[in-house]
Amino acid sequence: MSTAQPPAPRGRGAPLESGRGARDLTDRHARLAAVAQGILDHLDGAVVAVAGWVHDDERRRAREELTHVDTDRLGEMTDRNLRLAAVQAGGYLTAADLIDVEPATLAALPGVGDTTARGVVAAVGQLSEAAVAATPLRIGLDRAGLPTPDGADRLLALLHRIMRLRPLVEPHRTLLADYASTVTAALPAARRARHAARLWFARPTTRKATAGALASLQQWDASVVARRLPQTIDGLAEAAARPDPGVFELAADFERRSAEYYSTLVGIAPAAGSVLAARGLLPRDLVDRVNDRPLDLGAMRVGLRGYQEFGARFALNQGRCLIGDEMGLGKTIQALAVMSDLVAAGQKRFLVVCPASLLANWAREVEARTTLTAHRLHGEDRDEAIKAWAADGGVGLTTFETLTHVPTDGSVGEVGLLVVDEAHYVKNPRTRRAKAVGTWARLVWRVLFLTGTPMDNRLEDFLSLVRILQPDLGAQLPRHLGLLGPDAFRQVVAPVYLRRNQADVLVELPDVVATDDWVSLADADERAYREAVASGNLMAMRQAAWVAGADGGAKACAKLERLVAIVAEAREEGRSVVVFSYFRDVLDTAVAALRTPGVSVHGPLTGDVPVADRMGVVDAFTADDAGAVLVAQVAVGGTGLNLQAASVVVLCEPQLTPAAEAQAVARLHRMGQVRTVHAHRLLAEDGVDERIVELLAGKQEVFDDYVRRSSVAAAAVRAVDVTEAGLARDVVAQEQARLGYGPVWDELERPSALPRNRA
Repeated sequence: MSTAQPPAPRGRGAPLESGRGARDLTDRHARLAAVAQGILDHLDGAVVAVAGWVHDDERRRAREELTHVDTDRLGEMTDRNLRLAAVQAGGYLTAADLIDVEPATLAALPGVGDTTARGVVAAVGQLSEAAVAATPLRIGLDRAGLPTPDGADRLLALLHRIMRLRPLVEPHRTLLADYASTVTAALPAARRARHAARLWFARPTTRKATAGALASLQQWDASVVARRLPQTIDGLAEAAARPDPGVFELAADFERRSAEYYSTLVGIAPAAGSVLAARGLLPRDLVDRVNDRPLDLGAMRVGLRGYQEFGARFALNQGRCLIGDEMGLGKTIQALAVMSDLVAAGQKRFLVVCPASLLANWAREVEARTTLTAHRLHGEDRDEAIKAWAADGGVGLTTFETLTHVPTDGSVGEVGLLVVDEAHYVKNPRTRRAKAVGTWARLVWRVLFLTGTPMDNRLEDFLSLVRILQPDLGAQLPRHLGLLGPDAFRQVVAPVYLRRNQADVLVELPDVVATDDWVSLADADERAYREAVASGNLMAMRQAAWVAGADGGAKACAKLERLVAIVAEAREEGRSVVVFSYFRDVLDTAVAALRTPGVSVHGPLTGDVPVADRMGVVDAFTADDAGAVLVAQVAVGGTGLNLQAASVVVLCEPQLTPAAEAQAVARLHRMGQVRTVHAHRLLAEDGVDERIVELLAGKQEVFDDYVRRSSVAAAAVRAVDVTEAGLARDVVAQEQARLGYGPVWDELERPSALPRNRA
């Protein structure tokens, strides 16, 4: 329904007579201005309501925590002698009872006094702030698929409204606000002209003010028509009047787009998080320079989290650097934000190098999140794509293997940024891929490496990446770098390295519940295992626990039986599942057992699936109903893909590096996940699984200490051999010694062959 008809423009300078013409003019603009202001109020009211909801939720969280703090413990927070017994006698038994209580109210209690009243209120205020910071806001879904905590459906409705209306309203906000405010200011005086007789007898100053107000409204007539303001307001009013989705529809949309919801929420009510954590614990002077660096996001279609904006500014300020954020924090979008800023500065061309499995994902991210064009410099149409990229600009996407086919003679034009995703692929400087990346890194001034595992095996891996980015800095790094304490180490590598962890910056991310599911080998599995040990075949040893399942199904194989049970339980809870294995045969066995009536199984997603088709498999899984299963090789599905539609992950066997398992779980436990992630490792007792778990436990500790907070002796890092060859040698030797095959090595302790009971 139209809010108003476009006014008939009057000739310039033609004064409007009082009476009917004045009534038409004022009524028309009054209606249109009211609707314009109503649109702004509708959107801004939702923003205010979100801020109010967050404030109330903070009070709720603080009250829940402070309920467990007895009033007499408040004295521990101050060296003052507080009369807490008198406060308790007044009925305030816990700190929660004292929230919002004024000092004057407490001071009026018998035996309390002004000093105690002020001290108690200050202590409760500090406790409340600490409680809110320690229990961050997390929106989740319960087993019925409803938002939690109580009242979260209202918050999601408000955020959905803001996300829907902002892109429509904000481009017109200035015009709507100027029009509404000008008309509102002019209407009181202009309305005096509605009655000619009254105006005739008014004071000259009043008649002059009325004429000026009418002229102001008349000036808007031509602008209203030229800018099609009535039509714009009609469309926006219709959008604003649209009802919010129902609670189940909201919950489903939140599960699909939770990162956008949280970004909108944080923009309205910034989460109480660690500023240092968001900035990667960088030196203060560097943080100041990065914060002062402008960031133009004009080419972005989506908003960024605060730590993501900081990461983009860091990359722009430093020029050549490595963002090593933990998996799931949005390293891709930070790289795209850097491109957006460079586009505003006049750059046209950007080059991304990544594993082949990530090409399709990068193309989607570029098209969905920016106004830039993606060109796949890969495959049969590579030459034509390179020509289009050179001529039109945009983001060129290529793989480590095909990077050598991208011309380096300058014929493609200036490249404003080189992005190397999964940069740990080039940690060995002797490989062909590392040499190709090194060549391009010397040709392009701005270089950005992205990797969540900058040191997969050795300290030298990290240093080799630094040398590609900043050769001068790499040459200056001391040999005793690993001996430095955490603060000193961060100071040395700060110019090139930024890393944030999920726990520090994604406070809303749900937990991971990790479970080791220990089982005993079936007879057929045991026979196959012993044969593999006798032959010294580690890969056959790792697959032996699935042999019985390939022939006799789930009931004949303990690991397969446990997998089927996990999937069935997940279906009952409305959860989707991702099943990972290193081995294709294991995946085939799992698919055969899981593909039963009522169970939707996608995959197996293996290296045999063309790169261009992999995203289609993931999309089908994501779009499927809750309870679906995706089966994938860990080397294919464990890196680069976003699988947060699932909240249960199963590893069919332990992997050979700590990073491999972490990456697999991180495919689910990443920004956008709204459910607690349940991670299961299927492990067979007294065999290769147990040996691998034991050997990797120490290696995981070294990896975490170094990558997350630094400060491990270089000698200690190098002394721990986490290469697959070294691990294979140790595991096979231990198992041959335990089972009586092959030589008994003096340096190996022979573990007991007796079975172990595990919870």
